[in-house]
Amino acid sequence: MLSHVRLSLLDRSRTRAGESDAVALRNTVERAQRAERLGYHRFWVAEHHAVPGIASGSPPVLMAAIAARTGRIRVGSGGVMLPNHQPLVVAEQFAMLQALFPGRIDLGVGRSLGFTPPVRRALRRDTDAPDTFPGDLAELRTYLDGRAAVTARPRLEAPVPVFVLATGRGLTVAAEAGLPVVVGGPILAGDGIGTALADYRERFRPSGAGPGPYVVVSLDVLVADSVAAARRLALPEAWALAVARTTGEFPALEPVAGVASRSLSARQRSVVDAAVGRTIHGDETTVAAELEDLLVRTGADEVLASTSTFDRGALAESDARLASMFASRT
Repeated sequence: MLSHVRLSLLDRSRTRAGESDAVALRNTVERAQRAERLGYHRFWVAEHHAVPGIASGSPPVLMAAIAARTGRIRVGSGGVMLPNHQPLVVAEQFAMLQALFPGRIDLGVGRSLGFTPPVRRALRRDTDAPDTFPGDLAELRTYLDGRAAVTARPRLEAPVPVFVLATGRGLTVAAEAGLPVVVGGPILAGDGIGTALADYRERFRPSGAGPGPYVVVSLDVLVADSVAAARRLALPEAWALAVARTTGEFPALEPVAGVASRSLSARQRSVVDAAVGRTIHGDETTVAAELEDLLVRTGADEVLASTSTFDRGALAESDARLASMFASRT
């Protein structure tokens, strides 16, 4: 079954303890180059503002660097958060990327606000602000396809594919707009994911963006020699989440040995165990079985792996092993 779906990567430019943000960004570019050699279909980057453990705050700028250093792989945003931007500006940025790298640019859009209240204030977004996402998305698309009262430049000869990063209401927005959808996080792990995606497919209105529904599932995947070895690789990200839940600050990744030796509170242990549990991890046989089960439950067309760990060598090895499992399609 894995050979019948596409495989892509989402990289959040995670920082490592003792390293600068610049190192994280350079390693994101290098990971994209490896992903292209391994046959991955897409390489997406994220938008996070003022988060200590994540260096990527401007997807279009990072995408330009990646696209300039690769030649085939599709490059995209996972995603641009529309509440933080004027739709015209987003359209101009991605029109420029498409003009420079034709046929290789994707625009994933989401609705999440800033990580903390100070960041939301800096972005001029209040938590009680009205939800403008559906309208912003519709306006953005008019600029991209030339239907707006003003023309976003450079003018496009081919459209930029738009994806909706969706949970809950976002699935309905995507369906009614006739757009592909990316689902991940708690909604993906819940029992209702099959029903939610069936509703998306039933509500889907064909558009110029695509004749039918298209589902991308995004989750952490780690491949190693054994389940135990892969679980250890998942610990740095899980620990960072536990710290964020405790202190409100999402930190840089720490070495596995340091995380494994920590004495955790009951709450921290619960967060770590839950985070590791949401990660598909193990050897090739174990990971393939879990991914195939997920594909059966969701009917997904593509897997977007969003994994990170402290050891970049182990991460590169995991990426290579995962790619080999999908090799006949990607």
